[in-house]
Amino acid sequence: MEEEPVVSETANRRTKRTRAQTRVNEEQLHSSVNEEEREESSEDFEDSRARAKRSKALGGTSSAAAAARNAHQSLIDVVKGDRRQIPLVVKHWVEHYEKDPKAAMAGLLSMMFEACGAKYHIEEDFLDQTDVDDVVVALVNMAKRGEVEDYQTSKKKDFKNFKDNLVYFWDTLVAECENGPLFDRVLFDKCMDFVIALSCTPPRVYRQVASLMGLQLVTSFIHIAKVLGSQRETTQRQLNAEQKKKVDGPRVESLNKRLSMTHEKITIIEEMMRKIFTGLFMHRYRDVEPDIRMACIQSLGVWILSYPSLFLQDLYLKYLGWTLNDKSDGVRKASVLALQNLYEVDDNVPSLGLFTERFYKRMIELADDVDISVAVCAIGLVKQLIRHQRVPEEELSSLYDLLIDDPPEIRRAIGALVYDNLIAQRLNSSQSSSGDNADSSEVHLNRLLRILGEFSKDEMLSMYVIDDIWEYMDAMKDWKRILSMLLEEELSAELSDVDATNLIRLLFASIRKAVGEKIVPASDNKKQYYTKAQKDVFESSKRDITIAMMRNYPQLLRKFMSDKAKIPYLLEIIVHMNLELYSLKRQDQNFKSAVLLMKEAFFKHGEKEALRSCVKALNFCATESRGELQDFALNKLKGIEDELIIKLKSAIKEVADGDDEYSMLVNLKRLYELQLSRQISIESLYNDLAETLKNLRSIDDEVIGFLLLNMHLHVCWCLHSIINSGTVLEQSISSLISKRSALFELLESFLTTNSPEGLRASQLACRVCVIFSEQWCLFRKATFASTEIEALGYSPDEAILQKFWKLCERQLHIPDEAEEEDSNREYIEETNRDAVIIAVGKLVAVDAVPKEYLAPEILSHLSMHGTSVSEVIKHLLTVLRNNGADVACLFLEALKRVKSNVSWYDWVERSRI
Repeated sequence: MEEEPVVSETANRRTKRTRAQTRVNEEQLHSSVNEEEREESSEDFEDSRARAKRSKALGGTSSAAAAARNAHQSLIDVVKGDRRQIPLVVKHWVEHYEKDPKAAMAGLLSMMFEACGAKYHIEEDFLDQTDVDDVVVALVNMAKRGEVEDYQTSKKKDFKNFKDNLVYFWDTLVAECENGPLFDRVLFDKCMDFVIALSCTPPRVYRQVASLMGLQLVTSFIHIAKVLGSQRETTQRQLNAEQKKKVDGPRVESLNKRLSMTHEKITIIEEMMRKIFTGLFMHRYRDVEPDIRMACIQSLGVWILSYPSLFLQDLYLKYLGWTLNDKSDGVRKASVLALQNLYEVDDNVPSLGLFTERFYKRMIELADDVDISVAVCAIGLVKQLIRHQRVPEEELSSLYDLLIDDPPEIRRAIGALVYDNLIAQRLNSSQSSSGDNADSSEVHLNRLLRILGEFSKDEMLSMYVIDDIWEYMDAMKDWKRILSMLLEEELSAELSDVDATNLIRLLFASIRKAVGEKIVPASDNKKQYYTKAQKDVFESSKRDITIAMMRNYPQLLRKFMSDKAKIPYLLEIIVHMNLELYSLKRQDQNFKSAVLLMKEAFFKHGEKEALRSCVKALNFCATESRGELQDFALNKLKGIEDELIIKLKSAIKEVADGDDEYSMLVNLKRLYELQLSRQISIESLYNDLAETLKNLRSIDDEVIGFLLLNMHLHVCWCLHSIINSGTVLEQSISSLISKRSALFELLESFLTTNSPEGLRASQLACRVCVIFSEQWCLFRKATFASTEIEALGYSPDEAILQKFWKLCERQLHIPDEAEEEDSNREYIEETNRDAVIIAVGKLVAVDAVPKEYLAPEILSHLSMHGTSVSEVIKHLLTVLRNNGADVACLFLEALKRVKSNVSWYDWVERSRI
């Protein structure tokens, strides 16, 4: 029977490559000698050969002459130089060692010392008598005298790849010695003694380089041990086959001898690994240098993963657990990544049981690490623990809270965890998987809705959850499935009304994500730029959304028309559709039905969100549709304006007759939302609004506020028309001045209100302050100076300005509790303390009023009304300083105006910037 080879296929390939490389190098060497002889024949020929050599070098091949020279280079020069020469130089060194061990050893140790930065040489004759400790002491003294160079951190071009080359050198040396000096108990024992000794010295550069070499030696030993292990298994298998024959002979004796030799080699190499681990790793994993600690942990992770038969035990694993608490984020990350790689291999998990039980809580805590990259890696590690059912479910609640954390990287990582564990349920093998069947999307959506149900009262939190999971969950892009769930005649038992609201939110948010919009505030506030490929993807998504929604969109609007919580999201969906497809796909009737339903929604709802979404959708249809459909949308929009004016006039008349104010308030809101986006002709209505304010002071403050707002917006649009018109008509200017005067007269009447309690929660007072500011900025004299419409310039007199500031000042003193009570009111962002201070600051920033009076008054309130007000004032100071204002004088004047109930010292202390 033919004998089965005992050398692995990998070893055979290595042997063949070595022989082939040897033949090539010998041929290059002979060719080099011949070329050098020919080059001496003439100077011209020498020049031509030099050019040929340079050409070959550029083509990626080394010249034969260079190969010959590099073969005899010193070891340190090769490590500093071309990486491609290392295998040939190592081969020659091994041959030299086999002929003259002491000389070769002395050269190798000299290279080791110089790699550490110290030029120290041991005479080969005294090599046996040389004590390791004496040499190390001499090297340390050299470092103290400053005679050491740090090649690792050197910026010289020659040392650019020094670290990689040094690691490659030792790996190549170990591989080359596999069938020779590796097991002679001399060469590598001596090398390890010096490496370990140098790694324990005070000079940082010695510890760094020695640790690098020692760690690489273990990694290279593992490669050899794995080859030997494969050979041992093959030999054992052959021996078992022979023993089954129950015939003893030379074959069995040969296999027994081979098995014994292979086992002995593995034992020797494992002893060398333990020696380095005990002498180097156990000290350097807690080195003061984070880079050394990180290198140790990275190497340990590689060792455990690649050679588990020795390293996959608690004796070694505990170091990974301990370094999870390292103060350096790089070390913590290295430990987490090493563990992540270990848990990815299912066969390792049983051996990791005790380790997991001891350290899993720390792994979960790292998901909220101060370093974002560590936290993201830790979340990936926790996913592995969940997959292997090594973490109790109750321990994960703190992780799910990170779905709404600030760093988007952490939120994305938690989103992947939530999707895999709770929605797709991939991580728990005991859970039933929905697979790829037709109902998988609906199953996933129902699971997501259960999660969103926890955040149903806070829309922004829901948006964060959707944003985190969106890229992992294909069901969110299954438009047809979502629509079919929403359009069922009756909501299923699983889909409650709250779930339907969340599903509509999800649909709207997913559509926005699909077309490239952000659904949560960006942390950096930078403008997002997209590549052409990304824009093409967004356009494709917009097309898919439009095709899916065309026939179903009117049905959605009709079904949820009366639901004020759902209708705003549904109305805005059309803004993200390609309306041109309605014409191309002959869906004119569906488009017209949608526009008519938008009109119905506009007059059915009076809430801010619904009205704003309605106006946005109608304007989009009127501008982005094509041909006949655009004409239809424009006509309906004009009809809405006309109908609204009629309704508002009727409501004003009803209030004048003593009826309820609700109809008037709702229609004023509708007019306000329309005027925010487009100019509406309300010439005939403007006087009615002014007369109502004059004659009906007893009406609700909110109604008064919207009357003033609509008059303010109409004045703004009139100015816009004059500026953009080709010709300036005196009649237009006179009309605008008259309207502005009427508005100012009404606003000034509210400045004389002595009792702050007369303005409910100061909401109307805030409106007055903001409108005054906007008008004064809009009509500031500097804007119109030396123009045809200079007559429009306006500046308030000092008395009005002082009354204005007194009213603003009262709003700044409103207690926080009062503002918190009104936090859920509509338009609260337009009528709070921040809006007032911004309005006042704008007047000073654009020089709409004299800064000598108002700027010190504003500065006197610095740090008196909370962080947001202080930040606005600080920003104003920056603007004034940039504009050349004398900020010091303004501060001095502000000190004089500080109220008596605040000491100057306290004000200065609180006002430090």
